[in-house]
Amino acid sequence: MPVRTPQVLLDDIMFAEGPRWHQERLWFSDMYAHEVVAVDMAGRRESIATVPNQPSGLGFLPDGRLLIVSMKDRRLLRLDASGLTEVADLSGLATAECNDMVVDGQGRAYVGNLGFDVHTGAPERPANIVLVTPEGDTRIVAEDLAIPNGTVITPDGRTLIVGESRGKRLTAFDVEPDGSLSNRRIWAELAVVPDGICLDAEGCIWIGAPGESGGYLRIAQGGEVTDRVDPGDAKAIACMLGGPDGRTLFMCDAVSARPSEIKGPGNARIRTVEVDAPRAGWP
Repeated sequence: MPVRTPQVLLDDIMFAEGPRWHQERLWFSDMYAHEVVAVDMAGRRESIATVPNQPSGLGFLPDGRLLIVSMKDRRLLRLDASGLTEVADLSGLATAECNDMVVDGQGRAYVGNLGFDVHTGAPERPANIVLVTPEGDTRIVAEDLAIPNGTVITPDGRTLIVGESRGKRLTAFDVEPDGSLSNRRIWAELAVVPDGICLDAEGCIWIGAPGESGGYLRIAQGGEVTDRVDPGDAKAIACMLGGPDGRTLFMCDAVSARPSEIKGPGNARIRTVEVDAPRAGWP
């Protein structure tokens, strides 16, 4: 595997999640700072929105408007010119705090949740994925998942792949014309815990793996690790491909992922490194 030397893009962050490349900037949720931030390739940052109940997954509608998962109150929000608007209340469907999301080319949002309170030692429960249409209609499209986390959709719009953190696997579904998910199957069994993920043009998936023996790993279908970037003294939380030619891997590092240990900015950073295959599909 090639030796790559990451560069720090931004380091005054509490906990970065849900990175997305859009309009020549990286957008991400600084969860415990309760804000959505955009940063350009020169490290210039802009605060985009404040989300009191913690922002997590991000995505963009075909018209460019931003969708934001509000974790604790389990809502999907949209950023309009007038401010944040509720698209859907997911509290009746999501089994615990909502987390990551992918939005497809038709503006349909697939929102995961944790299934149980992961920080208090609560009994583990399976989670689901909720589909939210652009009109705000909601329904469960996948169940019995072991913490569905990072999610991608292939360029043809026909396959959705989700990282199951507790399951240590990447799981694929066919996307039906109405947005339903079918034909569940294992895309790759992993030796690590997957968190945020992104897809490249060669059909491989980069994952952030925050646990032991983790890092930023490039996974081929079937599970072969074809590339790795060392997170150094941090945990590898999430990643996104972007930049001018789509070959910049943005990496969201964190010293700690425990809320009780995160006291302020400086717990997390975003680094970049150039890779061989550019981004593809959604997000």
